[in-house]
Amino acid sequence: LRSMEISRFLCGLCAFFYLYQSVSAEATCKLKAKFNLSGYKNVEKKKVVIGGMFPIHKRIASSDGNTSRLPVSSGCEGFNFRTFRWTQTMLFAIDEINKRTDLLPNTDLGYVIYDSCFTISKAVEGTLTYLTGQDEAVPNYRCGTGAPLAALVGAGGSDLSIATARIMGLYHFPQVNYFSTCSALQNKFQFPTFLRVIPNDKHQSTAMAKLVLHFGWTWVGTIAADDDYGKYGIKDFKEQVEEAGVCISFSETLPKVSSPEDIQRIVETVVESTAKIIVVFSSDVDLSPLVLELLRHNVTNRTWIASEAWVTSALINQPGVMLGGTLGFGVKRADIPGLQQHLLDLDPYADPLTETFWETLFNCTLDYSKAVRQARQRAKEVNGTQPRAARAVPDGLCTGRESVAKLDNTYSDVSQLRITYNVYKAVYAVAHALHNLEHCKPGQGPFTGKTCADINNFEPWQLMYYMKNVNFKVPNTEEEIFFTNGDVEGFYDIINWQVNSGGEISYIVIGQYNGSELEVSNNTFTICYFQLSSPPRSVCSENCQPGTRKGIRQGEPVCCFDCIPCADGEISNLTNARECILCSEDYWSNDAHDECVPKIIEFLAFGEPLGITLIVISAFGALVTIAVGVVLIVNLGTPLVKANDALLSFTLLFSLVVTFLCSIVFLGEPQPWSCMTSQVALALGFALCLSSIMGLYTLYKQRHNQLFIACTVWLIVLPPHPVKNTSSQNIKIILECDEGSVVFICCIFAYDILLALLAFIFAFIARKLEDHFSEAKCVTFGMLVFFIVWISFVPAYLSTRGKFMVAVQIFAILASSFGLLTCIFLPKCYILLVKPEQNTEEMMRARSKPRDHLVSTGTSASLATAGTEITATTASTAIDD
Repeated sequence: LRSMEISRFLCGLCAFFYLYQSVSAEATCKLKAKFNLSGYKNVEKKKVVIGGMFPIHKRIASSDGNTSRLPVSSGCEGFNFRTFRWTQTMLFAIDEINKRTDLLPNTDLGYVIYDSCFTISKAVEGTLTYLTGQDEAVPNYRCGTGAPLAALVGAGGSDLSIATARIMGLYHFPQVNYFSTCSALQNKFQFPTFLRVIPNDKHQSTAMAKLVLHFGWTWVGTIAADDDYGKYGIKDFKEQVEEAGVCISFSETLPKVSSPEDIQRIVETVVESTAKIIVVFSSDVDLSPLVLELLRHNVTNRTWIASEAWVTSALINQPGVMLGGTLGFGVKRADIPGLQQHLLDLDPYADPLTETFWETLFNCTLDYSKAVRQARQRAKEVNGTQPRAARAVPDGLCTGRESVAKLDNTYSDVSQLRITYNVYKAVYAVAHALHNLEHCKPGQGPFTGKTCADINNFEPWQLMYYMKNVNFKVPNTEEEIFFTNGDVEGFYDIINWQVNSGGEISYIVIGQYNGSELEVSNNTFTICYFQLSSPPRSVCSENCQPGTRKGIRQGEPVCCFDCIPCADGEISNLTNARECILCSEDYWSNDAHDECVPKIIEFLAFGEPLGITLIVISAFGALVTIAVGVVLIVNLGTPLVKANDALLSFTLLFSLVVTFLCSIVFLGEPQPWSCMTSQVALALGFALCLSSIMGLYTLYKQRHNQLFIACTVWLIVLPPHPVKNTSSQNIKIILECDEGSVVFICCIFAYDILLALLAFIFAFIARKLEDHFSEAKCVTFGMLVFFIVWISFVPAYLSTRGKFMVAVQIFAILASSFGLLTCIFLPKCYILLVKPEQNTEEMMRARSKPRDHLVSTGTSASLATAGTEITATTASTAIDD
């Protein structure tokens, strides 16, 4: 009894506290706002409920700003047929699972699906409503006694999912996404319960980067939505391509709220940029205003790289939108048997959301009274009267029997089920996790004490365990689904927008990306509605071909450069070479400056026309000289020949033969022997020649030993030798003789110059002797020719290069030799051969003059005697001094 009394007392105390709490709650709990959510709900008599969230509308409607009543969240506008198809796919998948006997056979799934309106605030409203379990959201409480909420399928875009995932993660509620690819969602510290059946954008960014590099595009523009999806996707893409040397021409951000000024600015940027490739990370909703403005400006000469969010969107691919040739990445595509029939078998009166779909699709209303009001308004605007039709069946009233199948609409188009297929996979992932939870064997469970969870009353964290470890094959496609840190493998189809025979754009798969490798079939690539034999090019500057180098433009990206031709003697054999390579000493650049080729070896060869000509002239000169000697020998006893010193004449002729023949030694490839022989023979030959002219043979014999000694020292100490002259002409190697010692050669030839000057002076002094035959005048003319030739030789020699220098030197030798031969011996030969009657003793005697006290013959003998006397006098004077 005492125990019963104590129990009654405790029950009364509990009741008191309960009443007190209720009164307190009524006094302190107030509803701050009324959520305005639309969607689908079926939870009655269901064992487990799956949540879903889809951006069925594109935006929230603007509010009137009235603060005089309880705040109600804004409604939605801009019906999206594509996302409505996703919603119906979730309903179809749940219905399909409920009918199966091998998957959750004892569990009937319910659903609660809300419209996020593509807006974060609506997504948050829906999330709080899910967690609360009733229309009024009460944070931290799950109100109501209905079936447990298993998981959330949604919430659409990355921004929406990030907002919902932060809330869901607080309560360990699983979230399986079908559309959010942002790489930020891989962070399990911030989003511990977020999973997705669509690849992470890190894979897509990598695939886009590889596509750009595959086609050699180095100059691209980027456009991203002003949300986490766009920002993270473009950021990863830019990091990868810039590291590979690609330059970003421009980076623009699409506004989330309609802004004509921003859209116009982006269009101007696209038009002004020389980049032909534009990468776009955006949803179709955010991108559509820009596409319409581009269409208005007729911007068609660009190739667009599309992210998976809009690559197959009918909102972008509309009639008149000139984006043919677009390349993009689409997630796996599949056919879902029975889905199209489900999409067509809609009851327009089933719920408000379906009514909105029907009215938007057929541009009519299912509300009779609304149709009447609209008909009256139209009639009043036309003629101010009410037609009878308005009082019967008004225009604009839907019959409810309109055919969805007859309309060409993205809702019923099941040719590109990619995101739709993801929704299907997400629902099945939740179902398989629930199936594994339900069929856990007692004593073998994964939780503490090897316990199992109860399908009728499980905690969200318990389902999360099964979600992370789920592994199943999708019906019909047999694709294996499993999560690795909440993500699936990164597989994409590479899609190209191509124009079919009907003028419509078709989505053609031209390759795949399997998470690591990119495969593209180039021969099916199209751009701007025209089939191309090769992909388009998009570079700031064309590649610098071999033979040029890249010259960076100051203040511009590294992809913008000038191609500067390599200088002579330098090459580049690579495309886009940074620097030109200097050829080695014996090589030179070819005309294209892409290869070092051996320099041309140049010397005056025997066999070339110029060499042959010089040889013939040299031989002719030597033969003529010999012929003159023969004439003198034949006429040796005649007065003319006797009047001239025969020894000096034949010595002079011999020296001329030597000078004629030594010129031949200058020809051909220089050899050590030829270099030493040519200069020495020339020096000695001219020395002998000039000494003979002066009649100083005796003096020459006295000095010749010294000149031979000097030449010997020269040839031993610093002899002339062949060298490769690479400095005179860049493209040639001139084989020539290095004189060895400038001092020696100058001294030796200075001796010849001294003899020439003395010979000229003696001849010039004796030119006015009154002789019948004045040899002094002949010698004077000969020496004048000698000086003229060699004075002309100096500038000619210095102004020529290569083998022509040798030719000039040989010409000077031959010209001076012919000059001496002609001037000195031609008059003698003329008398001996043509005028023999003048070859008498009388003609050889000097003519006497009253004023002359000297007797002179004017012959070479007298000239020699005078020269000897003058030289002896000069020498004795020098000794006395």
